[in-house]
Amino acid sequence: MKLAEALQIRADLQRRLAQMPARLRNNATVQEGSAPTEDPKALLEETDRLLSQLEDITTRINVTNSQVTDEEGHSLTALISRRDMLRKKASLMRDFAQEAGDITPRRTLTEIRVVSTVDVAALQKECDHISKELRETDTKIQGLNWTKDLI
Repeated sequence: MKLAEALQIRADLQRRLAQMPARLRNNATVQEGSAPTEDPKALLEETDRLLSQLEDITTRINVTNSQVTDEEGHSLTALISRRDMLRKKASLMRDFAQEAGDITPRRTLTEIRVVSTVDVAALQKECDHISKELRETDTKIQGLNWTKDLI
């Protein structure tokens, strides 16, 4: 099984587990003389089974991520961390560039003049560079996900 397939299975297990609290709540009590729409015992057993499967697949994904490396020797775990950091930095820098470039022109000479404290063009260029690195890192991760086998 490829790593990407395992990631899809993990996402499916997480979605199914996310539904379990509502299903359990809906069947925890019923009006006297009525039957629940789903057997609570069966739901609890299914929850245990899903949690066990999720634990197994997550462990295997994590082991694989720590052992698989790119052509430069970076582990998949390191690449994922890098991608997450780049996403945060890109968002922060885009917001800052937006704020720095949002200068309202004065209508009269008596209005307070607002100026940017940074070079907005240079900041935008840096944002573009970060976005490019983020795209390249994400592409590398996706490539490894679809070519490497799950350990």
